Amino acid sequence: MTDTTQGPSPADDRRWMRVAIAEARRAEGRTAPNPPVGCAIVSDDGRLVGTGHTAVGGRPHAEVEALAMAGEAAHGATAYVTLEPCAHHGQTGPCADALVEAGIARVVVALRDPDERVNGRGIDRLAENDIELRIGVEAEAARRIVAGFFSRTTRSRPFVTLKTATSLDGMIALADGAKRWITGPRMRDYVHLQRSRSDGLLSAVGTVLADDPEFTCRLPGLGADSPHRFILDGSLRTPVTARLFSAAGDVGLTFFCHEDADARAVSALQAAGADVRPVVVGKDGKLSLVAVMQAISRAGIGSLMIEAGGKLAASLLREGMVDRILWTSSQHLIGADGIPSISSLATRELPSQASFCVIAEGSFGPDRFLMLERPHEID
Repeated sequence: MTDTTQGPSPADDRRWMRVAIAEARRAEGRTAPNPPVGCAIVSDDGRLVGTGHTAVGGRPHAEVEALAMAGEAAHGATAYVTLEPCAHHGQTGPCADALVEAGIARVVVALRDPDERVNGRGIDRLAENDIELRIGVEAEAARRIVAGFFSRTTRSRPFVTLKTATSLDGMIALADGAKRWITGPRMRDYVHLQRSRSDGLLSAVGTVLADDPEFTCRLPGLGADSPHRFILDGSLRTPVTARLFSAAGDVGLTFFCHEDADARAVSALQAAGADVRPVVVGKDGKLSLVAVMQAISRAGIGSLMIEAGGKLAASLLREGMVDRILWTSSQHLIGADGIPSISSLATRELPSQASFCVIAEGSFGPDRFLMLERPHEID
């Protein structure tokens, strides 16, 4: 099928798709297991008449929300959607049918949906009803928002973002390991915002014992958007008095442990409100990261933030499981006796091309951040 390009100019299409993308960003971290999608509806005389994004929990879908706002103005309008409209019956009817029934004349789609229940069927449904189509507008920007959904759908594992906060020379703590804030409060607020946009968060028992974190989002108004917490704790050493449990009733908490973990420890953590899941071990005797990632994916988690020490960071990097890095840094210098953000990788030579490239950067006062991602090609 050949995409048509009549009607609004390519520049207009990019402009309105950015509106849909902004809507999709409002849904990040709030829609699992469904993808965060945005929709904008523009009348035939160039007026924005409806916007919407996937609701909390995944329903209603973005198209339904935008059509409800547009009302009769949707007839003859163009719908800009960040992901191909669904074509299957679930708890709600297909969004492709809703667009047809509303009298939409043209649909601009950023990305095709890889879900086997859709995967071109939504686009075909629109084409069969003589709706003009344009595919691929602002595809890369849209992909970054649904990267978790794509990863879970096509790779059976979440899209992993490694977050670290370091000194200028890459240390996460002084030699004594005691908890100290390295970056300032504004940067920490930014990290909490990114945490709220993740479906899940993964850490390890060493970080829990050292820092006693809550791993919740504590920005005003975003507490309900805290991600599900997953903790690697092979021998279940986490005490039930840990601060993790203060939010266990409202924010999910899962421990991964050895298959032969102490039954009394399992019962104690479950009684405190946590889910405990045994997983197999790898050849190194540690919990299999492949098994862990598959379990997290099956739980409906698409985007996963890693907040842990250098050992887990190095293990994930060695396994090729880090897709994105959020690196925040202060202007402090700690020195070689500090604790590094990434443990030994046994690197013996540098590749001809860096594994990650910068996709965003900025600063909050003296603190800086880099967002880096593995190069990716749009299908």
